[in-house]
Amino acid sequence: MATPETEKAAEKAATNTTQADDNTNVIELDEPIKRGNTEISSVTLRKPVSGELRGVSLMDLAQMDVLALRKVLPRISNPSLTDAEVGNLDPADLMQCGVAVASFLLTKKMKQNSLEA
Repeated sequence: MATPETEKAAEKAATNTTQADDNTNVIELDEPIKRGNTEISSVTLRKPVSGELRGVSLMDLAQMDVLALRKVLPRISNPSLTDAEVGNLDPADLMQCGVAVASFLLTKKMKQNSLEA
């Protein structure tokens, strides 16, 4: 059951996410990732194919389980994030990424029904 805090976090995550199309989401990070002299302020996530979900429970991804996200995000992010970078993400940024990944698991019909509700 969602608490008011998680609902607010999910709402905030949705506002910092831009859906380029059904297969990609651009996440604007609250806390940029520092990689050497480079600062990554946004990450594009693309819809994974089945092989990129190996070793991960779809239920865990749907529930935005941190360990499942740490396995999948490096496989679907551009620029490609490392496991350590995902592990050091600000919790709000991880939540944004989790919402985007969970939305990729919905069928087109399910997405349409959620928009109508």
